Amino acid sequence: MRKALWARTVRIPALVILTVATVLAATPAHAQTYDPAYPVCLHKYGPATYYECRYTSLPQCNASAWGRAAQCVINPYFASAQAPPDYRRHRRVY
Repeated sequence: MRKALWARTVRIPALVILTVATVLAATPAHAQTYDPAYPVCLHKYGPATYYECRYTSLPQCNASAWGRAAQCVINPYFASAQAPPDYRRHRRVY
């Protein structure tokens, strides 16, 4: 009888504390790295490495990256990315 009482008074609160600690320790995942609305992203390095896609040109991004551990990259998921005007699609010759 004492063991059953001990099991209820110690094990259940311990399991509740363990469950709550597990839920609170879980970190949220990043849903999307690149913002498709901007053509240039700032890739920042360090303890928190991330992409910040808020730039409309490379010079604008480079001005923000100056003096930081960062690099400007072209956004591969830019929504209105188009082929250059001199781009020609060649027909295949069979």
